[in-house]
Amino acid sequence: MTLAAPSPASTDAAAAPAAPSAADADATSAADAAIVVTDPVSGSVASTTRRSTPDEVRDAVARARAAAPGWARTAPAERGAALHRAAAVLREHAQELADLNTRETGKVPGDALGGVEAGIGTLVQYAELGPVHRGEALRGQFGAADWSVPHPRGVVLALTPWNDPVAVACGILGAAVVTGNTVVHKGSERCPATIARLNELLAEALPDGVLVGVDGDAATGELLLEQDGIDVYAHVGSTATGDRLTATAATTRAHVIRENGGNDAVVVDGDVDPVWAAAQVALGAFANTGQICTSVERVYVHRAVAEPFVAALVAEAERRTAAPAAEFGPLVDDRLRATVQEHVDDAVAHGAVVRTGGVTPDGAGTFYPATVLTDCTDEMLAMTEETFGPIAPVRVVEDFDEGLRLAAADRYGLAATVLTADTGHALRAAAELPVGTVKVNAVFGGAPGGSAEPRGASGAGFGYGPHLLDEMTTTTVVHLEPAPARVTWADATVDADAEATAGAMAEATGGATADAGADTDGGAR
Repeated sequence: MTLAAPSPASTDAAAAPAAPSAADADATSAADAAIVVTDPVSGSVASTTRRSTPDEVRDAVARARAAAPGWARTAPAERGAALHRAAAVLREHAQELADLNTRETGKVPGDALGGVEAGIGTLVQYAELGPVHRGEALRGQFGAADWSVPHPRGVVLALTPWNDPVAVACGILGAAVVTGNTVVHKGSERCPATIARLNELLAEALPDGVLVGVDGDAATGELLLEQDGIDVYAHVGSTATGDRLTATAATTRAHVIRENGGNDAVVVDGDVDPVWAAAQVALGAFANTGQICTSVERVYVHRAVAEPFVAALVAEAERRTAAPAAEFGPLVDDRLRATVQEHVDDAVAHGAVVRTGGVTPDGAGTFYPATVLTDCTDEMLAMTEETFGPIAPVRVVEDFDEGLRLAAADRYGLAATVLTADTGHALRAAAELPVGTVKVNAVFGGAPGGSAEPRGASGAGFGYGPHLLDEMTTTTVVHLEPAPARVTWADATVDADAEATAGAMAEATGGATADAGADTDGGAR
């Protein structure tokens, strides 16, 4: 999605209407045509979705803004209960959402349903975590109290991707809503019907204006950024769009949470079973046809195991290519498939060898074979850019040190994997790789409740897990001391009279004592 820099627009109803912006004109023109998505399996029409008009975009932000104060004052337990209701609604429609996802993106049916179930689980998790998201008691001076308390940021603009649309969206929406924010949600134009239905179902369980969906494409996204009153940009998608949001936020001062592109490396050490390692790399490179943010994009294999590793990886790739579409699905569309082929062709032109795959097939749909490239160098597009397809580019290294150094030398910083039997190597990887997540001996996995923060071109901020609740809130520190007792006018008069009497008595007593003292002293002398 391409996003334009914002041009502030007045929200004062009494103000004269502003002249339509370029984004307004683009969005108006786009709204005249529906978004038509082609089924990447069959090539037939998968969905037709009406774009939101400019007026509908402005109304969406206004509704979320109007609902924000009341939702912020709603008790956290009530917000959590609402999120539980939303999860229950999705559970009743899980298969419907999964089927929409498969038709629009080609995601295999089992994974599509798994993504919906993961989204439901995430809503339940935040429904429980939100009410216990709390500040901290601080140690101040004796007799005073100090503490911190979180507050919702306001209105969140959520921009979510197509590759796992329900699961990713539920994470951002759940964390935003349960912490007292309201949300305007626009999903990818590659799965508009899936996102529109998700928004509709979630909104049923929430008060009006807490979640407002917007349907559209790049022009719609640009118009959203022109609206005043958005406090957070929460984005999962391309680095280019993430950079644009960050630049826009310099003017709007919105808080930015972004998980963007990745170019994740795997380092295969010389002491591992090469067949097992190949199975791990194949899972990381070919799952969801390589369309996962943390897919394996670069492979550095120790020379000691390189030959049997590559042979086993080729076998894994060919097994997947031969599988039916219900097990190894297509790429999302022709545009992505053209990018994947460009990366393969560039690698071959620079000396890489195609061991299997590497050719766009004929026939319906946007399928692409699982591909293994060897003799790769780090100047090739397949090694320097996020391909987001079923490509495993392999470079042989002389030792673990070289593999670790090459894995770290990248502008992205999402995740990386090390396959090794050496605990020291594993600890070095965790200490030296400049990424948000380091995985050892498993390309996927992790404990519930984990949170990771990407680095470099991969984004900034915690995009999931308990720490996302912190991203969605601001923190106020409170210092409290007791006020002194109030003094009334009558008390002050009595006190003044008492003070005057005491002073007179002290003066009289002091004078007598002074005289007596003089006499005594004199007598003593």
